[in-house]
Amino acid sequence: MPVTYASYLKVDQLLALQEPKSSPEEHDELLFIVIHQVYELWFKLLLHETGKIMTDLRTGDLFGAISTFKRVRTIMKTLVGQLDILETMTPLSFSSFRNRLDTASGFQSYQFKEVEFAFGYKRLNVTGAIPDSEPGKAVAERRLGEPTVIDAFYQFLITRGAAIPSDILTKDVREPTRADERVQDEIFRLYTTQPELVILFELMTDFDEGMQEWRYRHVKLVERTIGAKKGTGGSAGIEFLKQSLFKPLFPDLWAVRHRM
Repeated sequence: MPVTYASYLKVDQLLALQEPKSSPEEHDELLFIVIHQVYELWFKLLLHETGKIMTDLRTGDLFGAISTFKRVRTIMKTLVGQLDILETMTPLSFSSFRNRLDTASGFQSYQFKEVEFAFGYKRLNVTGAIPDSEPGKAVAERRLGEPTVIDAFYQFLITRGAAIPSDILTKDVREPTRADERVQDEIFRLYTTQPELVILFELMTDFDEGMQEWRYRHVKLVERTIGAKKGTGGSAGIEFLKQSLFKPLFPDLWAVRHRM
């Protein structure tokens, strides 16, 4: 049979994946399901592109890294924009089907944990929210033990003549990224002596800002929808989400800006 639009994209299977739990179906439950399924597809693409970014950085491919960071920055802006759609759902609309979610919670998104880990925002305790019975838990925990974009970035800086201290290059990959003034010295020097790198540095900062914006918008979405209630599945809800606010993925790129 010839390949068609529907067969190539598995449209029939895709459209069969939305199964509201409310009966009779609450109107906004389909919106809730579609938005979150689309988020998971974007997370999948982010992880795919992150693999290329790490290869580009490790091999010193500046223009490849620039191109791919442009893409992930745009994906992140799209993630933020989709919250506008979700915010059209009122608290009463959400509460009409919220109890049908049972133990389900956004804290269980193993792909988003992977995205966080891939960009260096590592925390040893956050995979506990994912049920042991789900394969995604092992996937997230494996990503926790893998090098990150920032590790590849250090390798890239070395190819451009930066002196990255050995203790940074050999640190436990399960540890989160921390700002280091020695790295900042090298980044600032490259800012001023290799202007072609400025594009990459600014794109990385753009992506980082987008992630922080997404976190903030997500916090405000949850706050306006459920207030101070516990999250679905008994999760910590708004207070846990607030802990991640304004924590940059690339702290050294932010720290050098006062020197400009």
